[in-house]
Amino acid sequence: MVVVPLSQPVNDFSAMPEIVESETMNWVGFAAGGTLVTAGLLLLAGERRAGMVAAASGTALALLDQQETLHSWWNALPDYIDQVQDVLAKVQDTVNEVAAKREELRRVLAR
Repeated sequence: MVVVPLSQPVNDFSAMPEIVESETMNWVGFAAGGTLVTAGLLLLAGERRAGMVAAASGTALALLDQQETLHSWWNALPDYIDQVQDVLAKVQDTVNEVAAKREELRRVLAR
């Protein structure tokens, strides 16, 4: 009779599958999206007041979810306001020039 030795299993932990950390669900984003969809449906159904309340709360949830984006927009806002003020000043200067030319033309034609 032949005796075959059975090998002992080696505790090789590298052969075990690695546990992959799953990405956490973005519940605030899902809630914001669901609320905004509900708001749209309510507005389409003619429920204006309830739709507006749902839209406002969905927007608030979306802003809570995107705090970094909101923060960067808030920091960039003064630059945009300065640019708009510069454009408005140029438009005002142009309007004043056009008004002066109009008055000059009116005086010339009135002679």
